[in-house]
Amino acid sequence: MAPDARWLAAALDPPRAYGAPLARGVLREEPEDFLVEEDLGFSASGTGQHILLKVQKRNANTQWVARELAKLCGCHPRDVGYAGLKDRRAVAVQWLTVPKSKLTLDAWREVRHPEFDVLQADAHSRKLPRGALAGNRFTIRIRAIDIADDVLATRVAEIGRRGVPNYFGPQRFGHDGANLARIADGLRALRPQERGFVLSAARSLVFNAVLAQRVIEGSWDRVEAGDLANLDGRGSIFSVDAVDSTLTERMAQLDIHPTGPLWGRGEPSSRHRIADLETRIAEQFQQPCALTADAGMDQERRALRLAVRDLAWEREPSALVIRFRLTRGSFATTVLREIIESSTPLDADGVEEA
Repeated sequence: MAPDARWLAAALDPPRAYGAPLARGVLREEPEDFLVEEDLGFSASGTGQHILLKVQKRNANTQWVARELAKLCGCHPRDVGYAGLKDRRAVAVQWLTVPKSKLTLDAWREVRHPEFDVLQADAHSRKLPRGALAGNRFTIRIRAIDIADDVLATRVAEIGRRGVPNYFGPQRFGHDGANLARIADGLRALRPQERGFVLSAARSLVFNAVLAQRVIEGSWDRVEAGDLANLDGRGSIFSVDAVDSTLTERMAQLDIHPTGPLWGRGEPSSRHRIADLETRIAEQFQQPCALTADAGMDQERRALRLAVRDLAWEREPSALVIRFRLTRGSFATTVLREIIESSTPLDADGVEEA
């Protein structure tokens, strides 16, 4: 069954904050056109029963690389840890852990494969868990694009100053929104291997719909009484009782963001107009909300705004190169869609920047 058209629109084509894209260009003509580098935010412990590996892969997905490393290590693939998934059609530098084995650190550092290389290997105290990242750095090359420097500079400066709406990218919803089509089937109809993907799509759909409404009304990058806010790059959530000059200044510095609901059991803890808005949107997406509640998921929050750090661009003879850094769990596609439209789908081979 095809996904509901309203769901597809909310998930795959939410409103932009800065108006129409400035130009059209070609993404991922070569894997090297999309480079993502994980920033762990910590160093290897130097001792322990695991090996922390820095791996560069090209045209290979993370789970496949993990299985190949497990073969070399002689362990089960589930014993290989990685912080996030990076897609196939890209060059990605990411961190993985494997249990200690007969391979020495020097042997790991010499591992070369047609699709990946081990760049660094150090002893570490534990398996790398999902989400154990400070963020990701991106270098993205856009080809066949015609855009004036002054127009581009103005848009980039505005994004650097205000951030972008922190939408879940289209890759969260499967190819052409395929994960959305299973939401209406209910929890019992989901196979174990697809359950996580469908529940994630349901939560992401409701979040995107709430954020879309706040983009439409222009409140996505400010807080008001009744909001639940969080600190940039952290999970700390606090209730906004009133907006004062200190809060306004911290908002301007991209240090604090309003949040939206990751739906689950019960009601969100927002208040006043914000609670009404979130409840109204939830009523329009009853099946996705019910699915997350049936699965026993709790209400959580996610920042509505994404700070785009170290945002810069430069020209090459036949391309435009854009660089930026994002916190974990965010999507490069949410930045790119505020600047360009791609001749190839932004979610091609989806990058999961988690």
